[in-house]
Amino acid sequence: MALTRRQKEVMDFLSQFIQKNGFSPSYEEIAAGLGLASLATVHKHIQALESKQYLRRSYNHSRSLEVGERFSTEERARRTESDYVPSVPLMGRIAAGTPVEAIENAEQLHFSDFVGHEGTFALKVQGESMIEDHICSGDFVLAERTNSVKNGDIVVALIDGSEATLKRYYLEPDGRVRLQPANASMAPIYTDPATLDIQGRVLAVMRKY
Repeated sequence: MALTRRQKEVMDFLSQFIQKNGFSPSYEEIAAGLGLASLATVHKHIQALESKQYLRRSYNHSRSLEVGERFSTEERARRTESDYVPSVPLMGRIAAGTPVEAIENAEQLHFSDFVGHEGTFALKVQGESMIEDHICSGDFVLAERTNSVKNGDIVVALIDGSEATLKRYYLEPDGRVRLQPANASMAPIYTDPATLDIQGRVLAVMRKY
């Protein structure tokens, strides 16, 4: 039986804690580390993980939790699988204006150029505010998690903790941030940096036909 999302979080926390400290965390440390409301909730997760053979516990020792071989095996398999990043042949260039001579070459386009960073995530675009940057409604953007951006970057921005938007970032001389749409019919958004959370910087745009 597979792990639930929360059980996977518990196992990841336990594994990282043990690797860092050389001993297992207490139930109190597990609850604090994962934001769990009660020790009873921790106990319930530990029992479920034991029954699935992801954890072992010695009942006559404190801090007696051990990561089971099943979890270690699955994590090794997962890392091996994630290390594989597909590529496709890069056959040359094709004209979108004046025709050019078609020349095949032996290059490869590796998708690790776009998704090799563990903080990479995808979003589906809704709306027309970036159409002049050729980002259309229905496209997918790949972004990398970062809070360090420079003027002109296309960013995923969260305003006031709730409103997410895709815009070009500019820091104005008066200290405000201008989130600039790439659509002449739309006005820029000006906001205080204190109310702005940069979720990521756009790396690439994908469109499915």
